[in-house]
Amino acid sequence: MVDLKAKPYYLNDSQIEWVENTIKNMTVDEKIGQLFVHLTGSYEADDVKGEVEHMHMGGIRFNPLEKEKMWEMNHNFQTFSKIPVLSAVNVEMGGNGAAKDGTFVGSEMKIAATDNPEYAYQLGRIAGLETRATGSNWAFAPIVDLVKDWHHPGIATRGWSNDPDTIIKMSKAYFKGMQENNVACAIKHFPGDGSDERDPHICLSVNNLSMEEWDATYGKVYREMFDEGVQSIMPGHIMMPAYQRYFYKKNTGKDLEDKDLKPATISHEILTDLLRGKLGFNGTVVSDASHMVGLTGAGKRSDIVPGAIMAGIDMLLFFNDIDEDFEYMKSAFLDGRLTEERVDEALHRILALKAHVGLDNWSMDKFPKKEDLCKIGAEENKLFAKEIADKGITLVKSTEKLFPISPEKQKRILLVSVGPHPNQFLAAAGMALDGSKLTNDLKAKLEERGFEVTIYVDPIAKIMQIVKEQGPGVLESLKKGGKGNKGLYGMKQKVSDLTDNYDMVLCFANVPGTMKTNQRLEWAISKGGWDNPWYVDELPVVFVSFNCPFHLADVPQVKNFINCYDSHEFTLNALIDKMMGKSEFKGKSPVDAFCGFIDTRI
Repeated sequence: MVDLKAKPYYLNDSQIEWVENTIKNMTVDEKIGQLFVHLTGSYEADDVKGEVEHMHMGGIRFNPLEKEKMWEMNHNFQTFSKIPVLSAVNVEMGGNGAAKDGTFVGSEMKIAATDNPEYAYQLGRIAGLETRATGSNWAFAPIVDLVKDWHHPGIATRGWSNDPDTIIKMSKAYFKGMQENNVACAIKHFPGDGSDERDPHICLSVNNLSMEEWDATYGKVYREMFDEGVQSIMPGHIMMPAYQRYFYKKNTGKDLEDKDLKPATISHEILTDLLRGKLGFNGTVVSDASHMVGLTGAGKRSDIVPGAIMAGIDMLLFFNDIDEDFEYMKSAFLDGRLTEERVDEALHRILALKAHVGLDNWSMDKFPKKEDLCKIGAEENKLFAKEIADKGITLVKSTEKLFPISPEKQKRILLVSVGPHPNQFLAAAGMALDGSKLTNDLKAKLEERGFEVTIYVDPIAKIMQIVKEQGPGVLESLKKGGKGNKGLYGMKQKVSDLTDNYDMVLCFANVPGTMKTNQRLEWAISKGGWDNPWYVDELPVVFVSFNCPFHLADVPQVKNFINCYDSHEFTLNALIDKMMGKSEFKGKSPVDAFCGFIDTRI
């Protein structure tokens, strides 16, 4: 059923024999286990051994640890697994997705802003080199979605562009770098994220393009990457009504009702008829995370788990509950809802991918040596991150021709951090961007250059500090106001408080995207405090976005707007150099940073 000698596997007779013999000798539990990619955090031998014996998983993925622990994890999984595992990493931005101390190279959008595919190649090469050094062998990258909807919170700087040709150019270069290190790629998120403002992490998303529009955009990207030889693809929990309706009617002669539309991950029409049939993809299909609400909200878990495999998924990403999901899959296999033919086809593609990355006839002497860990986070790799920052930072708008700035002309700077403010729970878990650290880092770097910097603290925060110190009873007096106090509901400040004390305001936002309902700016004071720059005609204002390319929609009045795409130290250094005229702004926006509005351009 699967041509293992054809693209993208290109297996020889010996490898095919290994695939066939391995499947032939599997128990039912081993066959079921191979259909899952397990999210693990275990790296010690006893823990890994227990997981392998319990699950027989076909693959693993993990949240990165330090490189020595990652190496130990992969070493132990390959040691104890009867059938070697695929070890997957999210290396969208560099080797830091494979190990905590790996090299951050740059987001896809930052690299696209350089307009130089050489940097995309270096991203793939460095990410592949560091992935292989830890013992991993499979990259859930690159993202090939079109960044079409500026409201979308889940892609933003993770994607290359809204232009299919740019995406193809950059993705091919990234893929080339990966192939030099024999790391397989799973492009994502079929049939295409970024056209709907909703994030499949938290709800179902829809790609609402017509078949003709899709063919000319997303479809064009997929066809080019399949021709290039990409080995696997990750469907997202995204509906595609146009093609699902088309193939359903073609197969049944009936119209598909709205209530029967499904996310791609459980749609036979999208995975089998479109992906396998029309597009002719012969590689391995791994679902996006199966605990995302975009999938879990589409049916009962007991139906979804085997239903995804029947629809055309080869490997399901993550258990929800290990024993429960395993039993859902096994029961469906034993009672015929999940057919032996479909499982056999999936197993052939899973094992073919393993053979393609060198896991056939496996022995541990093939595993990377521990001394190779020196390649991870190497200084020569970090140099590219600095180059990309220099070439990628984008001056989107400067209608008042402010730059260069200098301590002689703009000595006194008010530094304003724009929300949303850090989520304390996520910060404790290490998942949120630390706005306070960025504020302090920016202040220190500007002061090193001779500026005087004041950090803005909004009145609400000041009041909360007073309440903390004096107790909630003080709120009543603050509401009433009094001598020297305008009251809680009238805390406006004079224009002269700004113009007499500062020469420039530097506003910045560092808003993380994934697993949020939006990336829009949130203001500390609803009626317009200093964090919302209403005073752009009173003194110079610069707005810098470090994480989302679309914040100009919420501050269209500002006359100077810069997209940095990340907030790493080398990016801060490059940003200040450019504002001071020591380096030119070289980046070209890969998306419409004006968000289609007239007033953002004024």
